[in-house]
Amino acid sequence: MSEPKAPTPAPGDTYKGWLFKWTNYIKGYQRRWFVLSNGLLSYYRTQAEMGHTCRGTINLATANIAVEDSCNFVISNGGTQTYHLKASSEVERQRWITALELAKAKAFRMQAESDDSGDESTPPAAGQGGGARNSEVQSTLRTLGSKVEDLSTCNDLIAKHGSALQRSLSELEGVRLGGETSEKIRQVTERATLFRITSNAMINACRDFLALAQAHSKRWQKALQAEREQRVRLEETLEQLAKQHNHLERAFRGATVLPPSQSNPAIDSKGSVPGKGDASDEDEENEFFDACEDVQEFITVPADPKYHRSGSNVSGISSEMGMDDGTTSLDEQSMASNPESPQSQEVVPVRKRRTRIPDKPNYSLNLWSIMKNCIGKELSKIPMPVNFNEPLSMLQRLSEDLEYYELLDRGAKCQSSLEQMCYVAAFTVSSYSTTVHRTGKPFNPLLGETFELDRLQESGYRSLCEQVSHHPPAAAHHAISERGWTLRQEIALASKFRGKYLSIMPLGSIHCIFEKSNNHYTWKKVTTTVHNIIVGKLWIDQSGEIDIVNHRTGDRCHLKFAPYSYFSRDVARKVTGVVTDKDGKAHYVLSGTWDEKMECSRVMQSSRGGENGADGRQKTVYQTLKAKELWRKTPLPEGAENMYYFSTLALTLNEPEEGVAPTDSRKRPDQRLMEQGRWEEANAEKQRLEEKQRTARREREREANRSANPEEGKEPADGAEEVEIATEPSETTDKTDTDETSSDLSLSTETLHGSHPPSYSMEGPYGAPVKSGHQDSYKAMWFDRCVDPMTGEPTHIYRGGYWETKEQGNWDSCPDIF
Repeated sequence: MSEPKAPTPAPGDTYKGWLFKWTNYIKGYQRRWFVLSNGLLSYYRTQAEMGHTCRGTINLATANIAVEDSCNFVISNGGTQTYHLKASSEVERQRWITALELAKAKAFRMQAESDDSGDESTPPAAGQGGGARNSEVQSTLRTLGSKVEDLSTCNDLIAKHGSALQRSLSELEGVRLGGETSEKIRQVTERATLFRITSNAMINACRDFLALAQAHSKRWQKALQAEREQRVRLEETLEQLAKQHNHLERAFRGATVLPPSQSNPAIDSKGSVPGKGDASDEDEENEFFDACEDVQEFITVPADPKYHRSGSNVSGISSEMGMDDGTTSLDEQSMASNPESPQSQEVVPVRKRRTRIPDKPNYSLNLWSIMKNCIGKELSKIPMPVNFNEPLSMLQRLSEDLEYYELLDRGAKCQSSLEQMCYVAAFTVSSYSTTVHRTGKPFNPLLGETFELDRLQESGYRSLCEQVSHHPPAAAHHAISERGWTLRQEIALASKFRGKYLSIMPLGSIHCIFEKSNNHYTWKKVTTTVHNIIVGKLWIDQSGEIDIVNHRTGDRCHLKFAPYSYFSRDVARKVTGVVTDKDGKAHYVLSGTWDEKMECSRVMQSSRGGENGADGRQKTVYQTLKAKELWRKTPLPEGAENMYYFSTLALTLNEPEEGVAPTDSRKRPDQRLMEQGRWEEANAEKQRLEEKQRTARREREREANRSANPEEGKEPADGAEEVEIATEPSETTDKTDTDETSSDLSLSTETLHGSHPPSYSMEGPYGAPVKSGHQDSYKAMWFDRCVDPMTGEPTHIYRGGYWETKEQGNWDSCPDIF
């Protein structure tokens, strides 16, 4: 039934085997495969499921372990998860109990020391020899400390079981027995006491040894740090000397051969810098391989070695693929861009951002009681308390698209539009990586609410979001970087609740413009689906297709987000794509997952003739070089599961900041109260803000009605009738928009299916035309509504003035929405 294990497995090692888990009163105990690793106990139906599907996981750091009888035991983390387990025998149960106790002690110790270890660690950015030795010493000390703690845990277990043994022996002494039996019992008691004293002495000796090793370690660390600092200074001096030498060499060439304005471009475009192209070609010759298979659209195979033989062949093929003159490969471009970047030479004091927020309270709520009568309705029509929210607004979630802004920085340095397209595609996929565990719903912004993200000093960009429309709800976003790119978008979300799952369909285009090349890219987002709304654990999937278009060159990238399937053999959350030029010729193949990484492979040849697809057509076979990694997700911060699974950037978005507009999301009171864990007060404050927003809207409708019918306002009777007529649609709004600020941005069914195209002044809450006397006359503060010249869609574009107003500190023109 179970794999043979040692009675006390080593802590940290994986312990696995079969156990019986209680499922329900119908099926009773069912046989499940359990795996204990790194302080986590996970279970699967079979061993084969370990590669793709985990049925449940419990963290032992906060778990309680209780023994019921000879074979049964219970593991619980405080109410949300409880496993009733049964082993095949008493010996097997004791093995699991011992392994679980050791793993729990180690997990609790690692959790308690995580903050201290993060502050004490020094990054080995330079002087890698000293850093490696320092890391080795630290690793040795951590190992010693871990072993001493393991011994201490064993000592606690020995003491626990020894005390129980002594109690049992004491009870035997009270029984009337013969003199010889009593003498034997006293001898056993004395030996048990001596054994416990010896084990305590062993633990104390080990602690003394660890303290002595730590004292010596501090002296070693100081010596290693001094050596590393000296090495860093020498490396910086050598780097400066090399740059001066390079500058003098270029100046000499420019003075003797060409004018200075023509010297450097000639060197870069011709590739005449010695060794640069050869190194890249040699690297590519050794790295071509079988690319990953996409069973749905195309197949990739290794390219013929003839494409890797010499630098001239590769440059010739690059020109045949339609690349711009003077293009460099992805590796060459990334290696050459860093030394020339002026930003890397500046040392600017950076503000220290927060790394934690208050832990999420464990509040229970019956979701079914709220959602059972709402199947088929729009999410904006469902009253939702803050218990389902996360303490961020939709505007802040839009700003999270800039989590991996470095991809656009690297794209701005590309000379080839096709390579630039690869980075834009990777940036598009990376914006979904923050959603994989984020099942909380963001706050729906109030009309006129804004959010600024100023990272000019740290990252060279800053962005502004504003809620520009309420019916349909829409948010405009504008970001600009000093490194040569601009990102703008207007997003509205159509959402439908279908009982078992919730679908969210983003509407609106995203624009990315690069200043140097004037390349203008546009794309739309895919559908987000939240599964297990009523029963089970919530999980999120992204599915659909994205077409990224470069309007200047005609290049395109078609990305496909494969929906999750329990029966699929492919990796979960898979994304594939192909970059083509205006003639439809493929140049790069993209592959990866939207929650982990993206890679690209250069296409050498393509042909028809692979396996037939599901539609009967032959797949395209691409011969590619080895894949190059474009993007990889940054791990979540420590303790993210208790902080709504926020990323490092998300933790800083709601951090209080001086000088922002009074309409900024950071100043929203209900959101701030929720972040502090005061959810009841947050719900009350949220209701106040909703009523205030509805009152402001009714007042705008009255003003619009008066301006449209100025004579009616002169007579009291007409004026009373006017108020009644103007109030009637508002009452309807109050009934339907019960939770205007709590739900996701959404559109009506008519708008989604195209019978009434989105209009910000001529539609009511259901897509129906609104009479001119009742239309909402609201105008955005920082964005102008216009028709986008590139896509022909109605949109809002940043008019300017926000950052100038911030510098002046004069926010008198901002409305009072909070």
